Amino acid sequence: MSKAGRSQEEMRRRNLGDLLRHVHLGGALSRSELADRMGLNRSTIMALTAELSAAGLVGEELPGDTGRAGRPSLVVRPERDRAHVLAFDVRVDRLVAARVGLGGEILDRREAVRHRAGADLEDVVGVLAGFGRELRRGARPGSVCVGVGAAYCGMIRPDDGTVRYGPYVGWVDQAFGVELGSRLNLPVLVGNEAHLGALAERDRGVGRGFDNLIYLHGDVGVGGGIIVGGRLLGGDGGYGCELGHMMVNPYDGRPCMCGSRGCLEAEVGEHALIEAAGRSGELSGREGVRAVVEAAGRGDAAAEEALHRIGDWLGIGVANLINLFNPGIVIFGGMLRDVYPGSAAQVGRRVEANAMVISREQVRLRVSALGDDVTLVGAAELAFSRLLASPLEVLAEMRRRTAHRSAPRKRALAL
Repeated sequence: MSKAGRSQEEMRRRNLGDLLRHVHLGGALSRSELADRMGLNRSTIMALTAELSAAGLVGEELPGDTGRAGRPSLVVRPERDRAHVLAFDVRVDRLVAARVGLGGEILDRREAVRHRAGADLEDVVGVLAGFGRELRRGARPGSVCVGVGAAYCGMIRPDDGTVRYGPYVGWVDQAFGVELGSRLNLPVLVGNEAHLGALAERDRGVGRGFDNLIYLHGDVGVGGGIIVGGRLLGGDGGYGCELGHMMVNPYDGRPCMCGSRGCLEAEVGEHALIEAAGRSGELSGREGVRAVVEAAGRGDAAAEEALHRIGDWLGIGVANLINLFNPGIVIFGGMLRDVYPGSAAQVGRRVEANAMVISREQVRLRVSALGDDVTLVGAAELAFSRLLASPLEVLAEMRRRTAHRSAPRKRALAL
């Protein structure tokens, strides 16, 4: 193929991916809307849509009553039941799995409790692989699994999904992505939970429309994702945005799992909140955090004071981040989604006192719009990323895998 031919083929592949991404994230869109958004003429949109429709990735239909004269533009929608991904979310206390259709709808899900029992790679992979097989069996006949994504509460090597460090459960250099992929016989992409949460909020949550945002995710500790100019800030090895280990209390700070003292996560995480409320030994996990928040809502003085203390340290961290990155929005997710409403006044006062006026004057502070599913949604979008980059090629690859996987079973049934 000539250089010009290769260039045209690459442009076609890119345009197919862009069109599919628009309907995947935006839902049903008319051909004319797609032409305007992509800057292409309608005949090109029609040709691209025809290819994606023939592959079973999109469908077309007449719109409802538009109230306009003339022939209406056909509406292009994602075929959620024809292509899906498996999404996994590995939290400190819970394992979540879902089958997510093209377009982002969660079609089916499974959950299990995860006990804080140390390096439990074999157990985690076994449970998730079992969930994955169940979810695939429940898919509509002919639906193709086009990717697998997983969110993990730790530092992830992007190339192979190895968990370099998973605090609180003792994971160090665990081959999570490879092990899960071998059980499922599918390639698995793995990302840090807070990084994926940031991308999910940008694409599907309260961060839509913002090119510069910060997402803070609370679990036992605190993680973060930073998007600058529309792109995730990953760092040299993919381990960037460890916002929970930003120093906020260097003199008499609480000890942190990383070996330092006074880190943001040590001052605002689960243990700090429960201890400040005087409930150490009684409560733990997300339920424990919510119990403190609910007690504060009933007027419990110790619980209220605990939220105010947490809010003060959280506000210092947020002020630092605003000064450093000048985001349009700061989003609180995970445990912090529960904590922030009761500590918003303290966070706001710290931001007003410590963030530069020109940086803070337009910033918004919001809780996650995607709730407890934010990191699961992020894992699903990670799984869809290969398809959206090269739709027809990835679909063909995954169909071949599916056919190869089912061939031994068909031969056995024939016998």
